Amino acid sequence: MKRAVLYADGAARGNPGPAGSGAALVDENGHVVAQAMRHLGHATNNVAEYTALIIGLEEARKHDVEDLEIRMDSKLVVEQMNGKWRIRHPNIRPLALRAGELLAQFPKRSIRHIPRAQNAIADQLANRAIDEAR
Repeated sequence: MKRAVLYADGAARGNPGPAGSGAALVDENGHVVAQAMRHLGHATNNVAEYTALIIGLEEARKHDVEDLEIRMDSKLVVEQMNGKWRIRHPNIRPLALRAGELLAQFPKRSIRHIPRAQNAIADQLANRAIDEAR
């Protein structure tokens, strides 16, 4: 698959609290071609957001995507991955480095912030990851 859009979202109930991550890969025709979710146990929202990005990027690699547009409602992750904001928290740094390594594997890539309402598919997966673990 040449082009795809990745929706990624993390959720933590309590922040920190029970957390999950979700990602959906959508092809050029708007069809969901892959979904991934992960229960994280007790984590912060930012850890969940970065983990969502990582599992989504791993899924995109499995589908041989060359041109990837990432859409997330986490302003923090988007701005940090675009190099506009510094990564200050030590728990986030390894996740950001891993996400950066994965992102660099895509010949063409972009990451942009979207409103939460436009990220419903990934939000549902993140919350399902929490709910199914209970």
